Amino acid sequence: MNEYDSQRISTLAEKVGYYKTDNINNIDCYVLNTCHIREKATEKVYHDIGRLKKNYRNKKKPIVLVTGCVAQAENNEMLKREPYIDAVVGPQSYHNVPKILSKLHKKKEKLNFTNFDVVEKFDELNKVKNLDSKVSSFITIQEGCDKFCNFCVVPYTRGPEYSRSPEEVIKEAKDLILNGTKEITLLGQNVNAYFYNEKEKVFKFSNLIMSLDKLKELKRIRYTTSHPIDMTDDLIDCYKNAKKLMPFLHLPVQSGSNKILKSMNRKHSREEYLSIIHKLIKVKPDIKFSSDFIVGYPGETEKDFYDTISLVKEVNFINSFSFVYNPRPGTPASNLERVDRETQMRRLTELQNLLVDIQIKANKNEIGKLTEVLIENRMKKQTKYFGRNENLTPVVINNVREKDIGKIIGVKIQDCNRNTLFGTKVNMEREAAA
Repeated sequence: MNEYDSQRISTLAEKVGYYKTDNINNIDCYVLNTCHIREKATEKVYHDIGRLKKNYRNKKKPIVLVTGCVAQAENNEMLKREPYIDAVVGPQSYHNVPKILSKLHKKKEKLNFTNFDVVEKFDELNKVKNLDSKVSSFITIQEGCDKFCNFCVVPYTRGPEYSRSPEEVIKEAKDLILNGTKEITLLGQNVNAYFYNEKEKVFKFSNLIMSLDKLKELKRIRYTTSHPIDMTDDLIDCYKNAKKLMPFLHLPVQSGSNKILKSMNRKHSREEYLSIIHKLIKVKPDIKFSSDFIVGYPGETEKDFYDTISLVKEVNFINSFSFVYNPRPGTPASNLERVDRETQMRRLTELQNLLVDIQIKANKNEIGKLTEVLIENRMKKQTKYFGRNENLTPVVINNVREKDIGKIIGVKIQDCNRNTLFGTKVNMEREAAA
């Protein structure tokens, strides 16, 4: 979502004469778009600004904006701690970037735009066409969170759940398709909580997917991030009925222990999570899964940890993210007694070793097989090209041409490492059909 927001901020800045550059040594405006999920994010902001200050010690100071969730959480404290910052802009206020830049250009004053007004935000963004021209693009369809997991800061930095109208989403999708997009990933803090109800018109997430599935030039649909309690039967049926919905799902579980899940306020049990997995496999036998895990959560015992290990072995996640518990200020879990760091790190190492083994085994299993890859771009300073298969696994292909970008082609997998498959283009008939 931060990548999507950054792209939109860049487009908004163009309205007042600022254009994106890769030349860090010659800029008029510096935007740091931030995430507050992990503890290190806040300090990283100050480190980045410190490097910028050093770089511009004998030059005209650029306008410095800090946007995103760190700006929302820290706001005035950031302006006090680091005078080099000119404005803090929360994730629900970045539609004000043109106004902010115009004000700062005329008069140097500290600005704080951290109000929660997601309706105004999307009303304004709808007036600015999404100019992203990538083969694979993002669309934010939902923001905020009403789940209040005890470890998570998102409800406090992104606000309550809000869903955009289906008309807005489909229009943005059509704009992206005209720009050359072939794959769209729908975004939300709880993307599958998407629900639009206006004038007795109810539009669920499954309805949105089926509507996008009808767009002719769109080849692939994905979404992230999902919550297990919003994996309804009608959404599960989309994996049977929507031809363009990819057979891959990122479904965070966080822990395999019912005791820890309850302590986290996840609102689902281990058994309910596994029931969802089995339902999805029943309607889409080739579906693959990834997940998120928190290790060493307050109160986690060895038994709780090995409940997570056993769940991983049962589901065989092909790609996952795992972290030691990281207390976030203001969240209920931050007041709980922590598991000691040594135990946390030992458990994390064991879990990650298992996840890596499963991932490598899954990739090795693809060697010698034919897979369909959407070609996204030529790799920098190389003759090879990059794409992803249906399971979102990166694929590097060595005999692709520029004209193949944006096409789905057949690729025979010849080798792999932990994260990436390597193959050769085959099956010209499939290319022509795409």
